[in-house]
Amino acid sequence: MKCVKIIPKSLKGSIETPPSKSISHRAIICAGLANGISKVENIEFSKDIEATLEGMKALGIKLLETKENSDTGRHSLTIEGGFPLKVMQDQIDCNESGSTLRFFIPIAVLLNKNITFTGRGKLVERPLDVYYEIFDRQGIFYETNQGKLPLKVKGKLKPGIFPVQGDISSQFISGLMLALPLLDASSKIVMTTPLESRRYVDLTIEVLRKFGIDVKKEKDSSFLIKGSQTYKNGFYRIEGDYSQAAFWMVAGILGGDINCMDLKKNSLQADQAIVDIITKMSGNIQNTFQGIRTIKSDTKAMVIDASQCPDIVPIVTVLGALSNGTTKITNAERLRIKESDRLKAIATELNKLGANIKELKDGLIIEGRKKLRGGVVESWNDHRIAMSLAIAAIRCEQPVTIVNSDAVNKSYPKFWEDYQKLGGQVEEIFMD
Repeated sequence: MKCVKIIPKSLKGSIETPPSKSISHRAIICAGLANGISKVENIEFSKDIEATLEGMKALGIKLLETKENSDTGRHSLTIEGGFPLKVMQDQIDCNESGSTLRFFIPIAVLLNKNITFTGRGKLVERPLDVYYEIFDRQGIFYETNQGKLPLKVKGKLKPGIFPVQGDISSQFISGLMLALPLLDASSKIVMTTPLESRRYVDLTIEVLRKFGIDVKKEKDSSFLIKGSQTYKNGFYRIEGDYSQAAFWMVAGILGGDINCMDLKKNSLQADQAIVDIITKMSGNIQNTFQGIRTIKSDTKAMVIDASQCPDIVPIVTVLGALSNGTTKITNAERLRIKESDRLKAIATELNKLGANIKELKDGLIIEGRKKLRGGVVESWNDHRIAMSLAIAAIRCEQPVTIVNSDAVNKSYPKFWEDYQKLGGQVEEIFMD
């Protein structure tokens, strides 16, 4: 199994922030549903994005051209889209991408064709009950392996009222928003509980707007989606990803000076919350002409409500473990059904390094320390756990070995390369 051994060392320099994975999924799908040629620029070919591209090809969308920027390694895609879609392959392999799976299922049931969704890892058992309930109400055929993948669907989604709990994954809401405008009458998504991860839904609405689709927020926390809308082709550039920049921002705070470039200051990304969290923890964080700069700081504990920014919990836990006082993370129970049980994973592995973290049902209690010991840790095959542990190594007294370090390829395949560009000392090793 591939592993990395990290020699503790401060990281310094500037980093070209990877493009937002969340926005990339949405823009690629919107381009595929638009009649004509669209160009989507600044794409990183992570495993998740590759899954979405393969899914679009399975539904007849043509990827006409891919151009690579020799300086950044990022790609520009030329996509020929159109609706109605033509099923070229009746099986869509979502790999481990929750966004691919939950965005494509509503699109698939626009077509009244047999389509089977497969996946691997934890994705196989991640819940899809929101869609099953819709299928039951509308008489859409579906077949699962005791509620798990593979999922076979056939049927025609009908317009109407779609009640959805707000405290489950926002991916279900976004998936419906992508499909419902293509029905022949208006629909409404009604939140039955307060909406968490609101920024992800806002992000979906914004990308849809860029492609000519209108979604109206109602005062009663519902969303009105008119039918018979048409996606408009065009150009879309993907902005830098705050969830990936969060690793480098914390790295700067823990022991360095790092400037994260290509970050939109007024972004709708939920994980822009990392800026506010670092500020409230007394971290030295500055807006620069090129991006956002973080400098080594003596940080203090705080209570962090993770309901609106769950993806940055692992790296925020690292920051809490190396801050003064007791940091508490709350409203994070949904992290137990991500690529791993992220609350258990990050607590277990940081404790191996010498941290003092206690699990709660929906969060963590973190007693801060000046330094960690080091040692051998597992990634749990979770990209965000692997990257968080790499940043924790900065403040360890002994080397840190991360088992299954290739997990980063799910979202950030050049993570180890960028880590070394900033001065990190990383040795690739193999373990049985």
